[in-house]
Amino acid sequence: MLKEFKEFAMKGSMLDMAIGIVIGAAFGAIIGSLVDDVIMPPIGLLLGGVDFSQMFVLLKGEGDFATIQQAQEAGAVTWNLGLFINAIIKFLIIALAIFMVVKGINAMRKQEEEAPAEPAAPPEDVVLLTEIRDLLKK
Repeated sequence: MLKEFKEFAMKGSMLDMAIGIVIGAAFGAIIGSLVDDVIMPPIGLLLGGVDFSQMFVLLKGEGDFATIQQAQEAGAVTWNLGLFINAIIKFLIIALAIFMVVKGINAMRKQEEEAPAEPAAPPEDVVLLTEIRDLLKK
């Protein structure tokens, strides 16, 4: 059973998938920073200084809380709309990036398919017989 598991885990497709997951996680962190630190601040500024990461609705609890963390520490229940908006934007950016990668790969595959294939070399015995024939003709 251990041998079978080792063979399964060492297949090329499993290693490729593991590498893809690690790179995807790193890519997710980059996109998260892009949305949180680069895209959302100017959008919030254009909308009158709204900080989307702290945009929430108080569902249960009493008090005037400036941040989500303050509300949660006080035991309040919040509806974190800003974080949801950030998550949607992150998803759209990641989906667009993956779409572009897949589109590029499909274009490369199409170019490979359109390229004419070189004719297969004849087997060695056919080459040898052709040489013998040519020598006999001389």
